[in-house]
Amino acid sequence: MTTWELSLLVTPKAVPEVRHLLRRHAYDVRLCASELLTNVVDHVGEGTPVTVRVVELSVGRIRVEVTDPDPRALPLLARPARVTDESGRGLALLDAPAVRWGVEQGADGKTVWCEVATDGTPSGARHPRPGALRGSVPRAVTPKRSP
Repeated sequence: MTTWELSLLVTPKAVPEVRHLLRRHAYDVRLCASELLTNVVDHVGEGTPVTVRVVELSVGRIRVEVTDPDPRALPLLARPARVTDESGRGLALLDAPAVRWGVEQGADGKTVWCEVATDGTPSGARHPRPGALRGSVPRAVTPKRSP
């Protein structure tokens, strides 16, 4: 199992820099890392200390994790953004390529994670999720454990 890890103070400028550092990984991995970091900037605050981890799992998946110190700011896939909305698409962008995603809460922070397939199978063929983007269920409230 290979792990890549980086600790930093997240800023808007750091997002493309981390994406560049992950250039050897697939587009979906870079997209997920970017969205998770952007969510920290938007919902926890610029300059927040984070740890980014990319773990190659033995089950044909790559797990992307971002850990931050705020256990309260939980991501929710609530409703799709309207055409005129200037934000609100981040979790939908994360949800699309992800096989699964979730939140692990601790007393001193949380880790938001997702897993993407490394076998080249389109995400919709891997796991149909009826209504996933319609906002019927907040998907990240209950922590999901990886295998």
